[in-house]
Amino acid sequence: MPPPDGGPVGSDRRADVDRSGAAPGIKSLAPGMRALLVTAAVLVFLAGVQLYAFPLRTETYFAWTVLPPLTAVFLGASYWSSMVFEASASQARSWAEARVSVPTVFIFTTLTLIATLVHRDKFHFGAEHQFSTRLVTWIWLAIYVVVPVLMVVLTVVQLRQPGVDPPRDRPLPTPLMVIVGVQALVFIAMGAALFVAPERASGWWPWTLTPLTGRAIGAWVFSLGIAAAHSLWERDARRVRPAALADVTFFVLQGLALIRHGDDVDWDKPVSIVYVVALGMSFVAGLWALSVAKGPPTAAVRRSV
Repeated sequence: MPPPDGGPVGSDRRADVDRSGAAPGIKSLAPGMRALLVTAAVLVFLAGVQLYAFPLRTETYFAWTVLPPLTAVFLGASYWSSMVFEASASQARSWAEARVSVPTVFIFTTLTLIATLVHRDKFHFGAEHQFSTRLVTWIWLAIYVVVPVLMVVLTVVQLRQPGVDPPRDRPLPTPLMVIVGVQALVFIAMGAALFVAPERASGWWPWTLTPLTGRAIGAWVFSLGIAAAHSLWERDARRVRPAALADVTFFVLQGLALIRHGDDVDWDKPVSIVYVVALGMSFVAGLWALSVAKGPPTAAVRRSV
């Protein structure tokens, strides 16, 4: 993704004056990108229903059988958090306030497509499965083939939209950026390990994983790390609001998942406590960013307008 058009806090609007002295308009979210984000939100909602509401029926209702149940509800909670992420981004007035979602969605869908192809023998493509189950599986594959391609095409269209970024008038506080930075480092490292070497890295996870579930969870964790890293790059609370809402949703849904299927967790592992702490950090970071986004613009920006 190209860097934002704006510069440091307080200078964005001054830098956005063209040679004629007229300030150009704010770059809006293109209709095609908005439509894709809405569609993606609907699709991940449906996937979340299958996994979060019916974790014991994935052999019939989902594209592949997910075990143990905690893995299913973890994935379902991730899909529903992504629904909030994408739906919020689709409602943004400007491209700058929506783009945090784009690299995250692209990377997740691409990694999930790779995991599907690597473990295609685990998916419900065979004649031994009922028609509705096979249909869900083929729809799954089609989505993960088409969405990354559409994302690239529509990003090119989006970047050709006229206009500039709005000013960064609600900068993230330094302590919050430290928390988000830690999230980015931990999530990217853990997600990459789970995706590349799931058999080895599964020992660092609180519950039992197979190679497929390890890669599926790794794709989510890695993409969460990308969202955190992108939030650092945007460094403005209004621009990262979709990610902040997703963080809060993620904490609530994953907390309920632990209550429902906490018996699947090996609580003797130190990483289980680290997992709970990481969830708490996501919640704190999300609420903090949302509170900054609702606050007044910084004094430096008010003086520059």
